[in-house]
Amino acid sequence: MLPLTEYIKIFTALVSIVDPVGAIPILVGLTEGMSEGERKNIARVTGLSVGAILVGSALFGRIILGVFGISIGSFKIGGGIIILLMAVSMMQARYTPARQTAEEYQEAEEKKSIAVVPIAMPLLAGPAAISTVMVYSQSPYEPLHITIIVFICMLVAFLTWVLLRAAGKVSRVMSRTAINVVTRLMGLLLAAISVELITGGLAQIFPALTK
Repeated sequence: MLPLTEYIKIFTALVSIVDPVGAIPILVGLTEGMSEGERKNIARVTGLSVGAILVGSALFGRIILGVFGISIGSFKIGGGIIILLMAVSMMQARYTPARQTAEEYQEAEEKKSIAVVPIAMPLLAGPAAISTVMVYSQSPYEPLHITIIVFICMLVAFLTWVLLRAAGKVSRVMSRTAINVVTRLMGLLLAAISVELITGGLAQIFPALTK
């Protein structure tokens, strides 16, 4: 097991990457004209989908990396770069195309069901979130450690459901500027975490760097 502070950092990183607060204006825009019941149903399906994607990444990440022969050091560097790019976009209060392209947003407006694609994937549980879960679920690979990671994933999914379920109320209470401020702060945290992942990956690939 890792120290408690490390698990708190993992939870904070995952919440910052998924960023359900930043997704609220997008959800409100895509569900314009829908009833409150339909919005709540979309929030429920989105939360379940985010949980399934993240938990699946935690449980099967090791197998996937093994199949493709990817070392955890290389994956840390790759995931760190993706998270860094997202952090830069978040500090500018905008979404990177890795999360959602303009074409996907346009397509989403024409769909009756948008909970799974594009809201859950790739908007919330996108490449950066999947990479983060896979990286942190690798070391140490112990049953209790994996159980805690799975619990963190489920907690993030639950938080996502709660916030999206109240999207209408939150959007009325928080202005777009306030949401952007929260997004920028989360981006700053992610930038620091991405640097740790990249340096950790480099240290694993090039052990001489730590001497």
